[in-house]
Amino acid sequence: MHSTVQSNWTLPPRQGLYDPRFEHDACGIGFVAHVEGKRSHRVLEMGLEALRNHAHRGAVADDRKTGDGAGILTQLPHEFFSRELRRMGIKPPAQGDLAVGQIFFNKGNGEDRALARELIQEILGELKLEVLAFRSVPVIESALGQRALHSRPWLGQVLVRRTDAACEAGDAFERLLYVARKRIINTAHNRSIQRLYIASLSSRTLVYKGLVLAEELAHFYPDLSDPEYKTAIAVFHQRYSTNTFPTWERAQPFRLVCHNGEINTLQGNENWMRAREADLASPYWEDPAAQLLPIIGKEGSDSGKFDNALELLVRSGRDIRHALMMMTPEAWERLPEGEVTPERRAFYAYHSALMEPWDGPAALTYTDGRVVGTAMDRNGLRPARYVVLDNGLVICGSETGAVAYDEGRVLRKGRIAPGQIFCVDTTRGVIMDDEEITQKFAARRPYDRWVQENLVQIDSLVAQSSGSAPASPTNGGNGHTATIHNSIPLSNRQASFGYTSEEIIVAAPHADNRPRTGRRDGRRHAARGDE
Repeated sequence: MHSTVQSNWTLPPRQGLYDPRFEHDACGIGFVAHVEGKRSHRVLEMGLEALRNHAHRGAVADDRKTGDGAGILTQLPHEFFSRELRRMGIKPPAQGDLAVGQIFFNKGNGEDRALARELIQEILGELKLEVLAFRSVPVIESALGQRALHSRPWLGQVLVRRTDAACEAGDAFERLLYVARKRIINTAHNRSIQRLYIASLSSRTLVYKGLVLAEELAHFYPDLSDPEYKTAIAVFHQRYSTNTFPTWERAQPFRLVCHNGEINTLQGNENWMRAREADLASPYWEDPAAQLLPIIGKEGSDSGKFDNALELLVRSGRDIRHALMMMTPEAWERLPEGEVTPERRAFYAYHSALMEPWDGPAALTYTDGRVVGTAMDRNGLRPARYVVLDNGLVICGSETGAVAYDEGRVLRKGRIAPGQIFCVDTTRGVIMDDEEITQKFAARRPYDRWVQENLVQIDSLVAQSSGSAPASPTNGGNGHTATIHNSIPLSNRQASFGYTSEEIIVAAPHADNRPRTGRRDGRRHAARGDE
């Protein structure tokens, strides 16, 4: 781990051979969940136990108490916050109408904190959301090392009530909170508020994280030891910073995902997402440019930027599993017909025109507060195993044996292979494996027909541009006739129009045994809901 911990939310500048773009990490991840969604403090305790047993996947600074980052994401504990509101003399709203924001403020500047609170109150008020209270999160500073203590933010929460004038409950509430968070952060930057970071703002989930050792997280945050803190989902993350500069903000989990590995295609992914910003369109957003930009935060890590893109897709109407299948598809292009169904092949072919893969190696534990699971990118170079117990508990992690359990209660065990996805749906009370998940989303829409109608066949272009064919006259924009010289190699023309090697790879053959591949401009559809 580096000898310095950055106290602000910026990477160091490029200098000499060092380039902050090449920041990577390899960590410990996983979750504990109850299949039927039964909330208990025990699930949280098991999540914290699993986190402690992944401590060796992190690093420690020279003060022996500052970690690279550890955290836990849970469902919003309604009973806990109802009690806290009553203590303040405030009547708690109904479950689903309460949202909580976990916020990092400027610890060293009280005036800056006051301006940040005023801004939060202002933006939420403009969106017709009622701020019930600000709450200081209790902490025990002796749990921190000197480096973490020096850089730590002031930790607070904002408790928000949904009003009928603002939006409906459920997904619409989550969507409005997403917009609120974007507006708050953008306005804070414009007003030069020095430090304001929102770890989570949701009616479904809550994140506790920081530059703290895994075994000290519950000690540092006494909230996590409160018996009233009940959840059916606990996602944990132990960060290991390989050539990175740890900060409180870069600790994980993020809002929807935590990540073990690295995104090696990050620069291309980020550039393509930025290129799509001008064309974002969705019935869920009145003015995407004003409400959502920038989609990807410039100061984030590779994991944080993945979370940014995933959140856009989910808030725009896609199921989180659908979005992950878009972002981390299996290696479907050259799989034999017997190993991938036509529906799945068409699903991946269609979405390849909308978004390029975010390639790792990467294992990703994800949740939207109802569905929780782990997905593996197509490289499959990070471990992830799970166990299902007969008492309804499911444990998944980078390490086996991270949580103590009775082997006599085991119903089944398994691992998540390259390109696979696994989940627990707590609303339906079911466990879904890769085959069931991928087939479910691949069969929802007529992707094969859409591919047939919209994708251009590269082989037809090759035939048209063969050297024996005459030069093709075309009418230029100024009324003059231009000539396309077929002597120019096709590969040169493809490069001129931005085609990459992946887009030109021959896709799996169709029924006529002729390879087909190609693309269409999918930028407009990136923010759509279910197609």
